[in-house]
Order: sequence, then C-alpha cells, then structure tokens
Amino acid sequence: MKIATWNVNSLNARREHLLRWLDEFQPDVALLQELKGEDDKFPMMEVNAAGYQAAVVGQKTYNGVAILSKTPIAVTATRLPNLVETDGEDDQARYVEGIVSSDHGGVRVASIYLPNGNPAPGPKYDYKLQWMRRLYAHARELLKAEEAFVLGGDYNVIPEPQDVYGPENWTGDALFLEQSRRALGAIVNLGLTDAFRARNAEGGRYSWWDYRAGAWEKDQGCRIDHLLLSPQAADRLGQSGIDRTPRGWEKPSDHTPVWCTLD
Repeated sequence: MKIATWNVNSLNARREHLLRWLDEFQPDVALLQELKGEDDKFPMMEVNAAGYQAAVVGQKTYNGVAILSKTPIAVTATRLPNLVETDGEDDQARYVEGIVSSDHGGVRVASIYLPNGNPAPGPKYDYKLQWMRRLYAHARELLKAEEAFVLGGDYNVIPEPQDVYGPENWTGDALFLEQSRRALGAIVNLGLTDAFRARNAEGGRYSWWDYRAGAWEKDQGCRIDHLLLSPQAADRLGQSGIDRTPRGWEKPSDHTPVWCTLD
C-alpha cells in the first residue's frame, strides 16, 4: 500500500495537477490538504474516473482536507476529536479520518492540516498549540487500540535544524519555535514513527519551498509534511520518500507529496 500526503494549495488551481499526479504516481491512498473550497467544489467525478473514492471535508476559501483511496473508505471523524474543554468549538476544516481496506485488513488514515500559527506569539499561535494538544490526546487514544494507523499531512512544524535551509533565519517563526517542535516531539514520542526519517537519515530534504526569491530553484525549503505511523504500521514500513516532481510543474503548489509504502 502506497500512502502519500500532499498540500495542494487550492484544488481549484491545482485540479489538473492532482489528476496528472494520481495517474503518474498511482498512490493507493492520498491525503490532501488546503483544498480551499466547499465540498460541492470537489472534482468528485474526475477523481472517481481516475479510480479513487474520496472523503472530503471542505471549507469556503480556506483549509479543507480529503482522503482519496482506491478501496472503500469508512469515515470515522470529520473533525479532530477530544476537544480540550477550555478550547471551545472549532469549525475549521483541518481533519478527516477513516479506515481504508487492504488485502491485510483495514488501515486507519487521517489527513491533517495543522495551523500555521504565525504571527507568534499571538492568538493564531495559541490556536496552533491548542490544536497540537488535541492531536496529542487523540493519538494517545488511537494507540490504545493497537491498530495500524497513519496520521499524515501538513503539520506546519519543522522537526530539526537539518529539515530547513538556513535554520538561523527561522528562529522566530511558528513553524520552528522550540515550543512547536516540542509539541510535535511529544506526539511522536507517544510511540509514532516519522516514516520519511525512518528511511532517510540525511538532512536537506524538503517538502515545501516559498514561491519567492527563487527558493525552489535554489532548493531552499523546509520539511513540514509528515507521515506518522503507529507501531503496527511502522512494522510494515517499506520505503518512504519525497516526490519532488509536481513542484517542478507550471504553476505548482508550494508543497510536494511525501509518501511511504506499507508491506
């Protein structure tokens, strides 16, 4: 099973990119973020014709997440569960979770669009940290079931200095603040595995490049898109990597897909 995550940065602008990538890369499961459109704007007919079912949680103009799968999807959540009581309601479309079938039983997958948090400090950064506390609580609950699951998406967190070009330039950014990195580390330390890092020890491998200042051409990016695996999924981890190809297409997303295989 090949599972990939990709922040498409507006599906309306990147519809043909998505369909081309599905045809060429052939993931079994694709976790999409930042659709920037309501459910009825999702190109369901085209995605179905490409061989995929879809579970979509859209939102007008902002956010939006989806799970695409070659096999049926049993949706289990359309918002991040375990709301911390003091956090109040959250109507942002940042999380969808479901179980996809496979030859070896179902695998639970979630598509995550974690808040950016800038400017920090401030209300947006407070929301980011609240959201990460909720994700920590939910991951801890999922682990109790001792099942294979993959929490994939745009985490908007740079784990280590080796995961960003020029880390000294990011010290005040919400993606690289120590508190953000500790919060992500706490989630991983529950017993999850960073699929990319488990198979790729080298630094300087990125999943996002700014549109400005020739960042893509100079390969000055950062790694903020992650696939976190439960122990049962990590036991089946085959290969993992970053598919840089779509970032080189005309008018691309600023992100590129990150993928892994489960044997």
